[in-house]
Amino acid sequence: MTSCSFSSSSLLSFNLPNQNSLHRRQSTRHRHIIVSSTVQTADGNSNGTSSPPTVKPTRTEDNIRDEARRHHSTSTNPFSAKYVPFNAPPGSTESYSLDEVIYRSKSGGLLDVQHDLDALRNYDGAYWRNLFDSRVGKTKWPYGSGVWSKKEWVLPEIDHDDIVSAFEGNSNLFWAERFGKTFLGMNDLWVKHCGISHTGSFKDLGMTVLVSQVNRLRKMNKPVVGVGCASTGDTSAALSAYCASAGIPSIVILPANKISMAQLVQPIANGAFVLSIDTDFDGCMKLIREITSELPIYLANSLNSLRLEGQKTAAIEILQQFNWQVPDWVIVPGGNLGNIYAFYKGFKMCQELGLVDRIPRLVCAQAANANPLYLHYKSGWKDFKPVKANATFASAIQIGDPVSIDRAVYALQNCDGIVEEATEEELMDAMAQADSTGMFVCPHTGVALTALIKLRNQGVIAPTDRTVVVSTAHGLKFTQAKIDYHSKAIPDMACRFSNPPVEVKADFGAVMDVLKGYLGSKALSS
Repeated sequence: MTSCSFSSSSLLSFNLPNQNSLHRRQSTRHRHIIVSSTVQTADGNSNGTSSPPTVKPTRTEDNIRDEARRHHSTSTNPFSAKYVPFNAPPGSTESYSLDEVIYRSKSGGLLDVQHDLDALRNYDGAYWRNLFDSRVGKTKWPYGSGVWSKKEWVLPEIDHDDIVSAFEGNSNLFWAERFGKTFLGMNDLWVKHCGISHTGSFKDLGMTVLVSQVNRLRKMNKPVVGVGCASTGDTSAALSAYCASAGIPSIVILPANKISMAQLVQPIANGAFVLSIDTDFDGCMKLIREITSELPIYLANSLNSLRLEGQKTAAIEILQQFNWQVPDWVIVPGGNLGNIYAFYKGFKMCQELGLVDRIPRLVCAQAANANPLYLHYKSGWKDFKPVKANATFASAIQIGDPVSIDRAVYALQNCDGIVEEATEEELMDAMAQADSTGMFVCPHTGVALTALIKLRNQGVIAPTDRTVVVSTAHGLKFTQAKIDYHSKAIPDMACRFSNPPVEVKADFGAVMDVLKGYLGSKALSS
């Protein structure tokens, strides 16, 4: 990798804020008018009391994309990225432009996006921390996105005008106080709720990057007529939404009767061409790979390493939200296994570029019904063997032959990581326990919480360890699973924490008797 040296002034001319003025209010363009008013009485007279000033936006011809276009610098971009073979041996010269449509290396292995770290190192860790922090919560295009606020580390060469974004990311990191104290004896447990996003899952983080690059390729007249994916639900929702936003055709292949109705309706509503196939996810994945090798349809599954560039920003966000303090543990549900590598990559880049001095230990949590990585880990990382994935309530990770197995193993081996599993009863109980403390999580988060419970019980995770559980999707996508659990309608499952409604006749006395029984006579007397 060639080292490039650029002066601070050349970088600033490329639209990066000066480090000394990162928090300074920009006064060059006034987009709002502040109107002060007084409160009037009923007869129309002023009582002399001033009400809070009203802020009214000015009406201009510009939108935020127009403004970004007008202020976009024409200076040479000091940053770049390219495809290289994943975990390539030293001395490898194989590489590809991100503008090429390619998914595999010459040897048939995975590709990775490699950034010019030498160019990025021309600016120290404090600079990058301040730059990223200065963009949080803003509406300036495209930096209002949690992904594109790290644009220099994601797709540094893409034009702002080609970016397709719903200002995804910046998701909630909340203190799971009651769950931690009640069930685990922990005082520093956090949940990164990536499901609080545009389409309800972390897949938005990667899809904004992939669809933006496709948008760029189509403008370059590359032979791309649409974008396709195999999906267990969340990928198709994200793909269809971002393609619809950009006016790009999307093709979705789903396993029939294996995803929730809430997941199925999303690509349908966003206008995707949906194919329901009588197979599992692995069968759908085989089909889409064959299709994209024959037709000019861009592959959107995590075999395509572009998505991981967006997903890694969730790791950077966690560090930001902790004021750049590194947690001890991060627990991530794993299916196709791209996300565990994406988190590792995000943390590792922050360490390599001086934003932090270490990285957390990672835990990948799998459903026992689809646990090839767990079995591989328990064998001491000996010969990997795919499994036949059985049905699981954590349907998005019901994958027996994960594409990113090599990436996941690399990440876990390089951070002293752990793999755990959760049975169906364990994951559903953990989900119900979390919900009972005010959360509303998906079954996949139940898998991650089960891993946490097991590691706490084993003494691996200490009660004072700062631990982050990654919640990958919103619980509203899995209401039927929750209904079945609380109705005790799941065969061979005790549903120990179910909370079914109590049927009472429309009679005051009957209702009072039930309430007294629930509240208890001691509580009522006090």
